[in-house]
Amino acid sequence: MEWKSACRLFLFPVQMFYSIIRASLLSAWPRRRKDLAKDLAKELVLVTGGGRGIGRHLAREFSKQGCRKVILWGRTEKCLKETADEISLSGTECHYFVCDVANREEVYKQAKVVREKVGDVTILVNNAAVVHGKSLMNSDDDALLKSQHINTMGQFWTTKAFLPRMLELQHGHVVCMNSILSQSPIPGAIDYCTSKASSLAFMESLTLGLLDCPGVGCTTVLPFHTNTEMFQGMRVRFPRLFPPLRPELVAQSTVDAVRANKAFLYLPWTMHVLVMLKSFMPQVALEEIHKFSGSYTCMNTFKGRT
Repeated sequence: MEWKSACRLFLFPVQMFYSIIRASLLSAWPRRRKDLAKDLAKELVLVTGGGRGIGRHLAREFSKQGCRKVILWGRTEKCLKETADEISLSGTECHYFVCDVANREEVYKQAKVVREKVGDVTILVNNAAVVHGKSLMNSDDDALLKSQHINTMGQFWTTKAFLPRMLELQHGHVVCMNSILSQSPIPGAIDYCTSKASSLAFMESLTLGLLDCPGVGCTTVLPFHTNTEMFQGMRVRFPRLFPPLRPELVAQSTVDAVRANKAFLYLPWTMHVLVMLKSFMPQVALEEIHKFSGSYTCMNTFKGRT
């Protein structure tokens, strides 16, 4: 036993080094779309918050890349119907259901309806989110709770509703549309940053927990500021140096990451540098970077979704 333990101890750094090099090479030379592993032809995709914003673009992209059916969940029927009609016209079967992911009982009820009327969800995209956009002392208590219930707890309920069947089928994928703000928070969005940090911890734990579950994977997407009405009014100090991401690009990169079974996706790739800097730089230096970049005041002109 001592000999075996010594061998494992010796091999551990070698395996770690190999894994780091392999992951770095795969990130540096991403595969072409036609070479991606997962074929979407038999997939039934459910997108929460699918009526507008990034959710609408995700639904379009999954349809474009050949998934069998798309299901939209959201709270605004008008937006859901518009998106569903657009997807249906493109030739992909699309259904929508009014569902507030913050309401646990409603999630479980609608999940049952989806299984009975449409079929088994094989790709769950947790995209629904809200942002209050105020400092802690200026925030309404109910608005703070709403952010946590939708952005964080909603993922618990949807995942608990659909993951058991994926495990039973040994086929499925859970996607989380997170944010780089989960790892690099800014003032003025304390509700959003907190909920996304909790959401990231949820996905990290879930991803590790599913390592021994064949056929079931996870993808967490952490994009920089994306140009949608959700963050309308937010101002970046150097927009030419750090332009907001196009939602079409975020959606396309997300679907490609799901097909490649990629666990974590940072958009753009330079966000890796930000995370690395934060891991070793002193707090004083980080504060100076925030001041220089203007993140202290970027939410001062925030308007949000009308």
